[in-house]
Amino acid sequence: MAAPIVEVLENDTDVANRLCDIVIDHANKAIESDGFFAVGFSGGSLVKFLCAGLPTRKTDWAKWRIFFCDERHVSYDDPECTYAQYRKGLEGKVTLTEDSNIFPINPNVSVEKAAEEYVQKVRKVFPGNDLPSFHLLLLGMGPDGHTCSLFPGHQLLKETERMYAAISDSPKPPPCRITMTYPVINNCKCAIFASCGAGKADILQRVLEGNEADPLPAASVRPTKGDVMWLLDKAAAAKLKSCL
Repeated sequence: MAAPIVEVLENDTDVANRLCDIVIDHANKAIESDGFFAVGFSGGSLVKFLCAGLPTRKTDWAKWRIFFCDERHVSYDDPECTYAQYRKGLEGKVTLTEDSNIFPINPNVSVEKAAEEYVQKVRKVFPGNDLPSFHLLLLGMGPDGHTCSLFPGHQLLKETERMYAAISDSPKPPPCRITMTYPVINNCKCAIFASCGAGKADILQRVLEGNEADPLPAASVRPTKGDVMWLLDKAAAAKLKSCL
């Protein structure tokens, strides 16, 4: 389990460009070696970064398999729907076929059923009983240190069996969500966080340098056979001792 790789860039534009370069590099290498690229997308600022930068770079989009690290249990026409945000942001720029290249979570069933169905979608790309090993997971971190929909102190932090789980008591609205769990997260080949802005400085110091007995959710992303990388702008990294 390697130590986190931290890169500090000047501003959020530089973070976005660096992120997209790394994603495309991972994608093209995975397509060359495995014939497809399995990636997990998250919401927040990543939507803007990826939708602006990825379509300008060369890759075989037909070989991409885009899943979501978590999703709000809302309809596709809800502005809070992460899938809808990406669909709108990439529309007219790249061609992605639903349930072939990009896999949305079903909002028309119960949140528990949606999580179960999503596991079956993942299994179409990763058949068998072994844990899937995504080529890349793109993650965000909230001001409380949560990632995906794994929140501090929540029972899902201890989940060891399910690949995706339903959450109906999220401390951040909306309360119903579907989230990837640590067994899958930490089985990926690489995970990348992108965090920008002075508002993230305090929590980043805790996550990356706190060495807490009960670590925050983002600090527990440590792929057992891969790397975790943090792309930060100078404002977000301002309180990291290793970057002073």
